[in-house]
Amino acid sequence: MSFQQGLSGLNAASKSLETIGNNVANSNTVGFKGSQAQFADVFASSLNGGSGAQIGIGTQLVQVAQEFTQGNITSSTNPLDIAINGNGFFRLDSNGASSYTRNGQFQLDKDGFIVNANGAKLTGFTANSNGVLSTGAPADLQVSTNALAPQATSGLAVQVNLDSRSTVPTTATFSMADPTSYTNSSSASVYDSLGNSHVMQMFYVATSTAGQWDVYASCDGVDFNSGATIGQLQFNTDGSLDTTASTLPYNMSIDLDAVATANNTTNRATTPLAFTLDYKGSTQYGSAFSPFSQTQDGFAAGRLSGFNIGSDGLITGRYTNGKSATLGQVVLASFKNPNGLQPLGNNMWAETATSGPSLVGSPNSGNFGVLQSSAVEESNVDMTAELVNMITAQRVYQANAQTIKTQDQVLQTLVNLR
Repeated sequence: MSFQQGLSGLNAASKSLETIGNNVANSNTVGFKGSQAQFADVFASSLNGGSGAQIGIGTQLVQVAQEFTQGNITSSTNPLDIAINGNGFFRLDSNGASSYTRNGQFQLDKDGFIVNANGAKLTGFTANSNGVLSTGAPADLQVSTNALAPQATSGLAVQVNLDSRSTVPTTATFSMADPTSYTNSSSASVYDSLGNSHVMQMFYVATSTAGQWDVYASCDGVDFNSGATIGQLQFNTDGSLDTTASTLPYNMSIDLDAVATANNTTNRATTPLAFTLDYKGSTQYGSAFSPFSQTQDGFAAGRLSGFNIGSDGLITGRYTNGKSATLGQVVLASFKNPNGLQPLGNNMWAETATSGPSLVGSPNSGNFGVLQSSAVEESNVDMTAELVNMITAQRVYQANAQTIKTQDQVLQTLVNLR
């Protein structure tokens, strides 16, 4: 029986050395999780039950358990390298088959899909053309290079300070070509349905009524309102805007065809260009005229110039028109028993009945970890510990070999008794 015990010990030590060797070999493998060989003793069955004096018949390998501890995070130069800091796995799709990994080294394929080195596609929540995420079932993530469609201006908000010390202009009749007919002016850009930029110029005329200003406007140098005011601004004695007495907001309606004709150009955008012009927040203080805020919601078309991945997995595209849009969101998967996952090689695992079903969610929410782009998670193998374990396994192997050698000597002695 000692031969059997020693042989099982040799096999156990060999398996332990194989596990250690695999850990050491993958000490530089991104996202690799080290393993530990676990053993159990073996007892022979007895017809009359167990006995307090029963001696075991050796050991056996129970399982090779993977240790899903966090690896160190290292920066990289690839913006599609993603590291998970905390719980979770990337969910990959290979022709309809799902797999899971901690290796976040990704790249774009020819169709714009985010893939790993084996061509498996990273999955997540996709976004529509308006940047709204579809948070149902995860789908393959694709970075679209389509142009960002232009958006016509629907609102222009202007805040100015009009000098309370200003006097009525010397020329009574307003003319945008005559600076003596208005007190001050400011300009802002607005966009039509094709993303063409138009320059709006607003003219402010102090009236003889205290705190009251007439407002005129032009588009691309054309007085589209036939010299009439578009409204009035009325200020309180403390310099704040009287929103009740002022005609706010102004509902602008600009005939772009007429403007184009006046400028000897052609208009192909939707006309009229309609938007609201609001002066809420403007002031009339005893200081020089100054426009201090201008915002509007239109923009020109743009091409994708780059993108980044946030800690919450959101993929945000940057466009040449200065705008940004949500392109999708990387999701993470977690398991009640990660040790039940089946290793597939290539740093990937498959779901099993032992691991339980995957729970998919957004990074940086619940018990899911956060993501870090332009970084990778190193192997969690501790080389110092592995080398010490290697020495221990070697000694165990030598000791079991010695028990076999001793048993052989005992049998030789018995044979020599005859």
